Amino acid sequence: MLAKRIIPCLDVKDGKTVKGVNFVNFRDAGDPVELGRQYSDQGADELVYLDITASHEGRGTFIDLVRRVAENISIPFTVGGGISEVDDVARLLDAGADKVSVNSAALRSPALIDGIASRYGAQVCVVAIDARHDDGIWRCYINGGRKPVGCTLLEWAHEAQERGAGEILFTSMDHDGVKAGFACEALAELSERLSIPVIASGGAGRMNHFIDVFKHGHADAALAASIFHFGEINLRELKSYLSLNDIPVRL
Repeated sequence: MLAKRIIPCLDVKDGKTVKGVNFVNFRDAGDPVELGRQYSDQGADELVYLDITASHEGRGTFIDLVRRVAENISIPFTVGGGISEVDDVARLLDAGADKVSVNSAALRSPALIDGIASRYGAQVCVVAIDARHDDGIWRCYINGGRKPVGCTLLEWAHEAQERGAGEILFTSMDHDGVKAGFACEALAELSERLSIPVIASGGAGRMNHFIDVFKHGHADAALAASIFHFGEINLRELKSYLSLNDIPVRL
């Protein structure tokens, strides 16, 4: 069995790492480069950096930060936020990113996924999906969770895979920052229907939540933010705990 990945996520706003609850009420969590270095040293498998207001404010992604991160860490990292065309990807990869994450722009123009995958390969293209459970349906949202769109989580994830996405990063907006566990039922259905890796996001609060998301949610990777940023869970201790509970991880 492939090792399960633990991925700290750094939401960046105005050059600082921030973390909110249910996509609002953000607080400062520190310097994104320094935090990335710490996580790399502690054994994180990958990192994700998201410029969380880029799509909403219509800005491009933060190239200078990407360069500084690449100079200071030794593990793969993904960058997202404000990527609206294939040429944006070239600039991020040139700056040192290993993958890019597309969300709002891909929902508005799904051919963006085809373009990234055909030019750079599926392994570069992570499609992030923010969804909320509305009236029994997992409905997708864009612009940092501000605006609902017509499609559902399962149908959009399947289309993204068919267009060439290499991974799906699913964030449950209902679980985000609440620390009550991941959306395991939705993740399990997503993993069953897709042939590409699924990254779980939203809900990590205790170490056992990671066991649940791997054993019951069948996720390939688990992403978390505040529990790492504010020292609630240590990455090394988490990986040792998972290994002791028969979850294959890289130690």
